Amino acid sequence: MKTNQLELLSSSTVLVTGAAGFIGSNLCEALLEKNSTVIGLDNFATGHKKNLTALNEHPNFTFIEGDIRNLDDCHKACDGVDYILHQAALGSVPRSINDPITSNDVNVGGFLNMLVAARDAGVKRFIYAASSSTYGDSEALPKVEDKIGKPLSPYAITKYVNELYADNFKRTYDLDTVGLRYFNVFGRKQDPNGAYAAVIPKFVMQFMKYESPVINGDGSFSRDFTYIDNVIQMNLRAIVSDNEKALNNVYNTAFGERTTLNELVTLLKEYLSDFDSKISDVEVKKGPERKGDVPHSLASVDKAKTLLDYDPKFDIKSGLKEAVKWYWDNLK
Repeated sequence: MKTNQLELLSSSTVLVTGAAGFIGSNLCEALLEKNSTVIGLDNFATGHKKNLTALNEHPNFTFIEGDIRNLDDCHKACDGVDYILHQAALGSVPRSINDPITSNDVNVGGFLNMLVAARDAGVKRFIYAASSSTYGDSEALPKVEDKIGKPLSPYAITKYVNELYADNFKRTYDLDTVGLRYFNVFGRKQDPNGAYAAVIPKFVMQFMKYESPVINGDGSFSRDFTYIDNVIQMNLRAIVSDNEKALNNVYNTAFGERTTLNELVTLLKEYLSDFDSKISDVEVKKGPERKGDVPHSLASVDKAKTLLDYDPKFDIKSGLKEAVKWYWDNLK
């Protein structure tokens, strides 16, 4: 990162919503390493207090326990803030199918509250977690930002509505926004527990317990798995970019390669077996396909490379090796 960009980060106050979550806590750490003043907001609906332990010891970090569904909490968190990295949301396609109302309340109502609070506080730039689920039933590969299909789940609808609101707030109130369509993010601190745990940490924990992971479908579905450090890079580039053409856009946040679930499981077994050879003997099972699942996901990251100078460093193999080591060291 250039000297002037580092100076910008060190002289800025950044609000991270969802700060106790997987992505949010990693973003907070990265910003503090760049000497930013960081405010974290979370209500612990899906985040964990343990993710804040090290952050709370840092002199440049302030935590606010609050809910984005409460406009007063949003106003409090945005006071004196230069940039916002909005990560707070209820993730998971299955969760949204089981409870569409709460997903909408948080992901749409809460998002609108944050936009209003950002506008009222005079925030310079509002950067938010969008989603690859927005591509819906579009079968085109790779996914290019301006070609989407119909959403396949309530969750996907909420994330598309976020993009519409962000665009409208630029047109109506001149609030600069940047949307980052995350593609299957994984890495350190991602929660392996709970009914809606992401596939990689869930499978890792099952392998470590010698339990058979269950693949939904025949394993041919593929994803553009994206390591957390690539996502951190995108968020920081979205803050420091001085390219006016880069603003008020949405970007795929991915590596640009796809991996089938069968290939993923093979890699996980291989890397975990380096720590415990018994894991290589654990059987993998197949189950029914999940409602709302997109068969294949592969991102074009050309737009991000061109406008934000995005340069992802971690492919699936290097990212998985880092993630597996973290889980083994921290959760075994």
